[in-house]
Amino acid sequence: MTVQGRGLWARASATARIRALRRRDRQDRRTLGFDLLVAVAATIAELSLLLNDDHSVRLSTVLLAVSAGGVLLARRRAPWTVLLATLALAGALVATDDAPGGVPALAALFTIAEREQRRRALAALVPTATLLAVLSIVSVPVTAGVWVLGRYARTHRRYVHALEERADRLQREQEYLARIAVHEERTSIARELHDIVAHSVTVMLLGVRGARDVLYTSPDRANDTLGQVEKSGEQSLTELRRMLSVLRAPGSPAAAHPTPSLRDLAGLVAEYRAAGSPVELRTAGEPILLPDGVELSAFRIIEEALTNAAKHACPSQILVALAYRGRSLDIEVTNDGATVESARVPIGGDTGDAPVTNGPARHGLLGMRERVSVLGGELEFGHQRDGWFRVAARLPAGEGA
Repeated sequence: MTVQGRGLWARASATARIRALRRRDRQDRRTLGFDLLVAVAATIAELSLLLNDDHSVRLSTVLLAVSAGGVLLARRRAPWTVLLATLALAGALVATDDAPGGVPALAALFTIAEREQRRRALAALVPTATLLAVLSIVSVPVTAGVWVLGRYARTHRRYVHALEERADRLQREQEYLARIAVHEERTSIARELHDIVAHSVTVMLLGVRGARDVLYTSPDRANDTLGQVEKSGEQSLTELRRMLSVLRAPGSPAAAHPTPSLRDLAGLVAEYRAAGSPVELRTAGEPILLPDGVELSAFRIIEEALTNAAKHACPSQILVALAYRGRSLDIEVTNDGATVESARVPIGGDTGDAPVTNGPARHGLLGMRERVSVLGGELEFGHQRDGWFRVAARLPAGEGA
């Protein structure tokens, strides 16, 4: 695993540990409340059986019954001590000519059966059942039945615990994969921006050389060339600033193929039509000159939206709409199929931890989100009232783009 992968896995594990600690705290509070309820219920049940006897009620009887129920509060921390204490208190009640029901002792035996290994639980069952039967408090079948219920509760608890651990592991893996997808997409974006900047610098160098060649013979031509170089340099600085905001994997080579742009959009649509996807392209507004990074991101967003639609929605119609609106470029890709859930990424917002659907197209949507976020734009996707699925992006096209 790479250093980046170990870091992403550590973040996912830390998040899972925090969730586990919070869940354990809630579980501890619920456990304390449940133990208090068990102690109160056992005390009331024991007193009810004792007070139904014909002889008069004695203070010692009440104190012994309340003590037997009260020690159940410690049944999880010291189950064996609690079992011995409840058996001793039941014996004391019998010695004072009372007829206890043995409810606290049965609750203590249930706790041992539910928490201990089978051999130790059997070691508690035999003497407890024998003693309760000798004292004529509870019959052996009833005691054995309580023990069996405790073993069943133990099996059920371990099964639920295994399911919770598996769910935590799966959630941690999903978070890890999502972060890996974001990391890989940022790497791809940075590599493409690197290619754009390298191309711009090359053009600038050629322009400067050409201007030097005609500087004295054709000053006007040299001035125009230097103006183009200046404009290209400004765009390159913008792309460099944007490139520094994303992660680029070290040592990854630059792509040898030309960087796609909106000029290649017609060819992309034609490819999908030839493959059987019913794609229609519409353009509104007067096309304007866009920075290379915006052109590339717009092309990639449309490409990913078309891929998701063709692969996951099986639509009968796909519409791609471009709208040039002065200082922004609006992109809209809609289809009449069924894809993923709705979400929204605001302009200029921190989208690093924003949730994205867990559907099959989630990594593609993550890629769109990262590209729009780097440009400071806005992305929306989701089902419309008419049932169509819509992916919409607004990319700034001005000087700050």
